Amino acid sequence: MRAFFTRWSWSLAFVVASVVLLPAQTARRPLSLDDLAKMKEVRDPQCAPDGKSVAFVVQTTDVKDDKTSTHIWTVDIDGRNERQITSSQDSESSPKFSPDGRYLSFTSSRPGKARGNQVWLLDRSGGEAFQLTEVKGRLQGYEWSPDSKRLALVVGDPDPETADAPAGGGAAPAAGAGSGTAAAGNGGRGNNVPKPIVIDRYKYKQDGQGYLLSGRHSYVYLFDIESKKLDRLTGGKVDEAGPSWSPDGSRIVFMSNRNEDPDREPSSQLFVADAKPGATEKALTPKTSRGGRSRAEWSPDGTRIAFLEGDDKKYGAYGMEHLTLVAADGSSAPVRVKATEDLDRGVGSPRFAADGNSLIVLVTDDRSVYPAMVTPAINRVAKLLQPPVVVSSPSMVGMCAAALSGGDSKATEVYKMDASHALVQLTHQNDALFGDLQLGRTEEIGFKSKDGTDVHALLTTPPGYVAGTKVPTLLRIHGGPNGQDQHTFGFERQWFAANGYAVLAVNYRGSAGRGAKFSKAIAADWGHYEVDDLQAGVDHVIKMGVADPTRLGVGGWSYGGILTDYMIASDTRFKAATSGAGTAFTVAFYGTDQYIIQYDYEIGPPWDAKAWETYQKISYPARSRPGDT
Repeated sequence: MRAFFTRWSWSLAFVVASVVLLPAQTARRPLSLDDLAKMKEVRDPQCAPDGKSVAFVVQTTDVKDDKTSTHIWTVDIDGRNERQITSSQDSESSPKFSPDGRYLSFTSSRPGKARGNQVWLLDRSGGEAFQLTEVKGRLQGYEWSPDSKRLALVVGDPDPETADAPAGGGAAPAAGAGSGTAAAGNGGRGNNVPKPIVIDRYKYKQDGQGYLLSGRHSYVYLFDIESKKLDRLTGGKVDEAGPSWSPDGSRIVFMSNRNEDPDREPSSQLFVADAKPGATEKALTPKTSRGGRSRAEWSPDGTRIAFLEGDDKKYGAYGMEHLTLVAADGSSAPVRVKATEDLDRGVGSPRFAADGNSLIVLVTDDRSVYPAMVTPAINRVAKLLQPPVVVSSPSMVGMCAAALSGGDSKATEVYKMDASHALVQLTHQNDALFGDLQLGRTEEIGFKSKDGTDVHALLTTPPGYVAGTKVPTLLRIHGGPNGQDQHTFGFERQWFAANGYAVLAVNYRGSAGRGAKFSKAIAADWGHYEVDDLQAGVDHVIKMGVADPTRLGVGGWSYGGILTDYMIASDTRFKAATSGAGTAFTVAFYGTDQYIIQYDYEIGPPWDAKAWETYQKISYPARSRPGDT
């Protein structure tokens, strides 16, 4: 058993923990739009310290009340006793076990001593959950100390207009101005007229948050469980995030942007501080570091810290995450791990193995995400599970190892990694639904682009598809662009397939999973290589005899919407197109959204002559290409 947890040697097999025997063969039905609300989203598995159970979150949809709810569930490590343990009228999320195993904590906005999102505790020996924290700001995250006596909280300043009232949880109000009382003389408009939105920041809005307010920050606090005393870890008006306790509980490492204008310079540094109020932090990385992409991880002996570092700002939209190590006392500069640099693939979720000599990471690689063991001393990366597979949200505590996984025709569930080196399904939230469905087949395909570049894709055909039959085909383009279409269940493509369409999902240049050169190829050259790759994919499925060339459609969201505009400006074969949250006139977006830094560093401001030429070139869906007649 111990060898498995130090090597994390996962196998190809998905071993199902239990098999439901049907009394008779039941005819399966096509997927319908109503099934979307029936699907349960499973996420955030957390191993118990004793290794006997896993906590996780399940989100469900109530169509009648038009809302979603999330609650905490647990399942025994042998797959038995899968049960819901929270059931209030309010949602619960972020489950974490205290290291001593006494409590299962979670966050919720259920009614209590203080409004808003708070940490609650459930004593595992019995009894009702009780509210632990009473923070007045925006609780954004928390971590248990190793001795289970304290929490490290990330708390954001409350809306200044409601600072005197009990704080709300979650994101800032979309309007950014709160709901303060309007000044007298408002013309009889009542007392709830929002105040004007004052914009004085370079980056002034963000998806999920709305308008951003000046002087509003997020800090790391120390919370004592017994006394309920809350103290700020450090001083200064700066944003802090991602606290991680050292193994002995004496120090905390965290990320913070200490640049003069963080809106213009989005680089976060790694800092370490003694775990006591008012501590003086020490920078472990330079101001130019591109850290902050995930929570840092301590080595078991507390001497090193592993974290992920991004690429240069020019390639921020296409960069990979790089595994980096730094001495915890700051005695040496951070160094990227050569083994993963040679791998030329993005990595994530780093965890030290028990012996401290190796690290476990998730590797994003050509439509799959698999675990690998990295041993820096011998410059070795060992793939621990063979594609095709997608694994996410790993949890490792003692002898427990769990993660999320699924497949092209299987919903995401919680799996454990057992002693026989197999993934064993623990949760079965969606098994009954999927047992009734007849789904389309998804296969990997590959082809050459115009310049000979190898491009890879996924092709989903309708249920019962007969080879050689030409069917209407939809090119569905992922956003990002630095994401990938991968081997996870895609409701959209299966729903289209259920209605008789083949669905083509191309990982065009700019996508993740094919190395740095492949991702960066489209920098400041939008609508060029991606269009070549997407057109080559359509040509290929036509040659395969799958796609009917007279019945083609295209669509996508975000950068997929932008590429839809490029495609219909370049290719007249499509009979219909859906462009969601995109733009056809790129220069008009400058300064209006959250991507201002990307525009500045990748292309430049439009008043720069060279940059203006680029903006004109990449805005061709809204105007003629240079040289067109």
